[in-house]
Amino acid sequence: MEKRKREIVNMLLKQNLEAKDEEEIIDLLINNPISIDVDKESDAKMTFGDKVADKLSEVAGSWTFIILFCLFLIGWIVLNIYFLAQPVDPFPFILLNLLLSCLAALQAPIIMMSQNRQAKKDTIRNKNDYRTDLKSELILEQLYDRLETLIQNQNKILAYIKAKENEKTKVNESRKNGKN
Repeated sequence: MEKRKREIVNMLLKQNLEAKDEEEIIDLLINNPISIDVDKESDAKMTFGDKVADKLSEVAGSWTFIILFCLFLIGWIVLNIYFLAQPVDPFPFILLNLLLSCLAALQAPIIMMSQNRQAKKDTIRNKNDYRTDLKSELILEQLYDRLETLIQNQNKILAYIKAKENEKTKVNESRKNGKN
C-alpha cells in the first residue's frame, strides 16, 4: 500500500495520470480525512518548558504586565529617592539596571522559544491547508467532469427527443398530405 501511495504521489507531481489512477486518487482523498487540528496535535506534544514559555509570553506581552512593571519601576525610584534614609539603590539605580538587564536576558529567549513553536504550528497549518486545497481541487475537478457528462447526456436526450418530435411531425404531415 505504501509503495502504491508513492507511485500515486509521483504521478500526481508529474501529471501523467491515467483515468483509473485519477479515480483512485480522488477516492483515496475523498474517503479519508486529510485535515488535522493543528492546535490539538501541537498541544498534545507540548513539554512543560513549552507550556511555561507560552504562559510567560502571554503574561509578558500583556498590558497588565506593562502597567504593573511601570508601577514597580516608579515605586522603586520613589522609594529609593524619597522614603529610605539609607537607599538600597541610590540615584543612578545600578541595582535596578541590573534587575532589568537580567529580566530582559531571561525573557527574550523564552519569548523566542514560544515564537519558534508558533512558527512550527503555522508551518503545519500551512501544510494542512495545502492538503485541504488539493482535496477540494480534486473534488471540484471530479464534480466538473460529472457535470460535463450530465450535460452531454442531457444534450443527447434532447437531440433524441427532437428527432422523435421531427419524426412525429413528418408522420403527421405525411398523413395530412395523404388525406389531401
